[in-house]
Amino acid sequence: MRTPILAPVKPTVTAGEANKKGNHRMKVILSQDVPKLGDAGTIQTVKDGFARNYLIPQGLATEATVGARKNAEQRLHSIQRKVEREEEAQKSLAETLNGMRIAITARVGEQGRLFGSITSADIAEKVSAAVGQEIDRRKVLLDEPIRSVGDHQVTVHLVGKLRPVVTVAVAGEQVEEPVVEADSGLIVEPVSDDETEDLTEA
Repeated sequence: MRTPILAPVKPTVTAGEANKKGNHRMKVILSQDVPKLGDAGTIQTVKDGFARNYLIPQGLATEATVGARKNAEQRLHSIQRKVEREEEAQKSLAETLNGMRIAITARVGEQGRLFGSITSADIAEKVSAAVGQEIDRRKVLLDEPIRSVGDHQVTVHLVGKLRPVVTVAVAGEQVEEPVVEADSGLIVEPVSDDETEDLTEA
């Protein structure tokens, strides 16, 4: 009688272990501010592939070795103390900005469309004039330029946790749009009242 050959028993792998194997993570130290991830100098835990294929090659981060982590933590403590001092110094400005309403007039056509857009630089200029202090356009947080009239809530990131919100009220200034003749495709500019009188006299 032949002894049956038994297949080797595979070790049981839990769902959690399987997830860990397919989703390796590593600690990195950010060399620059990375949106939605963290500020420069902070230690972040990210997917291994994201770190090795993007962050590190792009110079946005370095691998957080034991020695590097220790140095980074010391720098972070120093930076944190500096930020706390700056927060205290700009606390009054933050209170002034929070809830402030600034008005910007933009050209719009007959259909209410905004010609161009309102950028962070435009808002920074208006806010700077209002408070009598230079506000860097990079501190004005806009996901995209403003392209419509009305009130828009905009955050100004001064420093650390100081993120006052200002209301940008965009008002439309009506501008006549050229008339396009359907048959010829020619663009006819609107004629002013003075020009109409000249034509009548001629």
